[in-house]
Amino acid sequence: MNMNLNELDLADVARWPTAARAVVILFLMGGVIFLGYWFHTKDQLVELESAEDKEEGLKVIFETKAKQAANLEAYEQQLEEMRESFGAMLRQLPNQTEVADLLVDVSQTGLASGLEFELFQPRAETPRDFYAELPISIRVIGGYHEFGEFVSGVAALPRIVTIHDVSISRAGDSGLLGMSLTAKTYRYIEDGEATEGGGS
Repeated sequence: MNMNLNELDLADVARWPTAARAVVILFLMGGVIFLGYWFHTKDQLVELESAEDKEEGLKVIFETKAKQAANLEAYEQQLEEMRESFGAMLRQLPNQTEVADLLVDVSQTGLASGLEFELFQPRAETPRDFYAELPISIRVIGGYHEFGEFVSGVAALPRIVTIHDVSISRAGDSGLLGMSLTAKTYRYIEDGEATEGGGS
């Protein structure tokens, strides 16, 4: 049975043909579903996506912390080894009262190597984070073997001494060589100590 849309009476929907009523019901259901999605489900889907992203982030954090917890004992052992190593290095830094003895040791090492000192001049110390650097300008006369023995002897001292700015040249007509260098030793700055640059 064909029926014109103009003949449908909105006030009397019950008399509409079944096909027309089915179309209206489907249209209303579609409208309800769309409105439900737009005003309710859409926001929930956004929240769900955000929660899933957050869950992924928390999983990564959990896995990282789980690995750290599994390796905690190894980290603690490594930290203890680092503390011991740092303590051993600190013990190689002379305190203020030992610096003079160390300067004498460097000088005697040069003399014992058969070198003649032209210059041995401690310079002003330079404060660093937890230590002070004490540079010494040195110029000695001798031969290659004596220079090597001197550098080796300085390296064998019980305190830390480093060699910098080494320069070797002929020392006149004597056939000997001159070596200029800066030897740096370091001392530990004790807590509360005010460091002042000073040299002789």
